[in-house]
Amino acid sequence: MVVRRPSNVTWVSLPVNVMADFRFDRTVKARALAQLEAAGHFVNVLDLQRAVGRRLAELTGAESGIVTSGAAGALAASAAACIAGADDKNIWQLPDTTGLKHEVIMAGGRSAFDSAIRLTGAKLVLAYSPEEVSNAINENTAMIYTTDLGEKLEKQLAIAKDRRIPMLLDDAAGIPPASNAKLYAKMGIDLYCFSGGKGLRGPQCSGLLLGRKDLIEAALLNCSPREGAVCRPMKVGKEEIIGCLTALETWLKVDEKKLYAEWNARIARIRKLVDTVPGVKTDVYVPEDGNRYPTLKVSWDQEAWKFTIADCIQQLRASNPVIEVLGADNPSLVTAVREGNPKPTAKERKAPDHIELVSMTIKPGEEIIVGQRLRAILREAQQGKTAA
Repeated sequence: MVVRRPSNVTWVSLPVNVMADFRFDRTVKARALAQLEAAGHFVNVLDLQRAVGRRLAELTGAESGIVTSGAAGALAASAAACIAGADDKNIWQLPDTTGLKHEVIMAGGRSAFDSAIRLTGAKLVLAYSPEEVSNAINENTAMIYTTDLGEKLEKQLAIAKDRRIPMLLDDAAGIPPASNAKLYAKMGIDLYCFSGGKGLRGPQCSGLLLGRKDLIEAALLNCSPREGAVCRPMKVGKEEIIGCLTALETWLKVDEKKLYAEWNARIARIRKLVDTVPGVKTDVYVPEDGNRYPTLKVSWDQEAWKFTIADCIQQLRASNPVIEVLGADNPSLVTAVREGNPKPTAKERKAPDHIELVSMTIKPGEEIIVGQRLRAILREAQQGKTAA
């Protein structure tokens, strides 16, 4: 079997969900060694999770934590915990929620990942403002789910605290900065989660769920390895548990300024190459709402060139090695998914007018391969030719 190796996977969901991750830095090496060591031992997984929870508490200030099957697994475990609690009768009953609080308020609307919540038997209640969140709370409310940060999060959290409803913050792409693992504990958020396989650079199939000790214990009891629990299929082994913990321990020691300097340098080299093509516009930014890596935007006059974003993406994918960028499509997304506001504004419906290259997924030296190939494609398009 021959698999073409991707040189640059710049859509963060791609290395997490579609392809293997090729970032071999200190975090990855430390995690891999820890996983290898864990593989050689037989353990009681419940005991291991609880021990890791104590260590996560020391690292983050949260009361406890567990390792889950990705951030999506944390969503399911959280919903099950808030609906069934730690009562085995209720745990066995799910996804039948008869007689149980079972409504989950979705602050901001639908999410591509809310299937993880629905499979527990939860009913989604959509709310698009703090006022709607407050008005949606009733005797059947089990949990409030949000991906919002900053002022929006603070308003929602105040409502949750006042009404005594557990809140889950899904910040899957929230590391870096690693300090977020401590920030949300200080804010008193009931439950919060991160992906293990994104910026945390832990095992690809892992996630972290942190928060209140009682809810974390309930989440654990609704998960693997417990037979009869609704989240039993979402298995994480001792290797993922130790690997994810090690990734967080390592991240908390990383010099983030140095790391960002390296990422910025790689993006700058690509930008320098691409900027030689007349008519191409470039810009570098760091997203504020997650996936906080230096990111290069590249755009051109698609109509004048008769060369679209989709055309460029197709040619980059046809390259050897394969080059993936963020652009007009997301191969890992179910096409019927509609997130957030069901009635998007004209701005929200706007077609992509640029591609993006994310520095975090570029290995040292690959920026030259990516930059030269993208420059060649854009140069030939600008000249009205078909790239080879």
